[in-house]
Amino acid sequence: MIGYIVAGGALLAALVIVAVDRQKTVRTIKHLDAMLEAAIDGRFTEETYDESRLSALENRLARYLTASTLSARKVQEQKDQISALISDISHQTKTPVANLQLYAQLLAEQSLTPQGTECVQAISAQADKLQILIEALVKTSRLENGILAVHPEPSELAPVVDRASAQYAPRASEKGITLTVTPIEGNAVFDPKWTEEALCNLLDNGVKYTPPGGVVTVAVKNYELFSAIQVRDTGPGIPETEQAKIFGRFYRGAGNYREEGVGIGLYLTRKIAEKQGGYVKVESMPGKGSTFSLFLPRP
Repeated sequence: MIGYIVAGGALLAALVIVAVDRQKTVRTIKHLDAMLEAAIDGRFTEETYDESRLSALENRLARYLTASTLSARKVQEQKDQISALISDISHQTKTPVANLQLYAQLLAEQSLTPQGTECVQAISAQADKLQILIEALVKTSRLENGILAVHPEPSELAPVVDRASAQYAPRASEKGITLTVTPIEGNAVFDPKWTEEALCNLLDNGVKYTPPGGVVTVAVKNYELFSAIQVRDTGPGIPETEQAKIFGRFYRGAGNYREEGVGIGLYLTRKIAEKQGGYVKVESMPGKGSTFSLFLPRP
């Protein structure tokens, strides 16, 4: 009988130990869950938990989350510093560039020698190029650092295509190029403002490199997962060896140095597409023109 009592007591004690351990495990899991939730919501701080009550695992997780939180704050601080620097650069360069353009215009109104006129025209062109370069660099830097947010939403593609095409119709006409927009149908998930800018870069590229008498065509193709805005030109085409490089920053093809540009438009287009869950690609053959396609996810 005594043996049964002892065995029963031992079993009861074992059950109590198991129950206590189970409660400790449940508390630990709850602590871990609360810590992770706080970290996800950005509320985690080292002082939130009493380390004297933490298990070794909780303690290690607390240290890891503290380090991660500090790292995230440091990254955000760096982004804020970059944002402030970009804003300063943008602000500080606006006035000098505007003054250059103004003085060039004033000089152009004076009686100048033919050589002086050429110099004024060169100053004005370089000032305009500098302004375009600064604006492109500021936009690219802000996109790369997540400072400028892209807000994709389901929208019709036709309005964006029409607005972008209307901007380049006068330039194409002046150069003797036919700019054709096929009937646009379809929608996608995109930010209208940034997508219009990306499309304008493709149109600028097409009009720039298409010779007089050529054709630039804008169309939309709808696929199962993506809709593609296509800009097709009858320009000189791009060698296959360069097609993987043209979307890099400041890259310009070996035969393109006679044309105006800084080599950042296609790079900016690629970044805008990526920010919206899309991509951009080119199909081209020398002597047969090029087709640039901006792929955007469908709703």
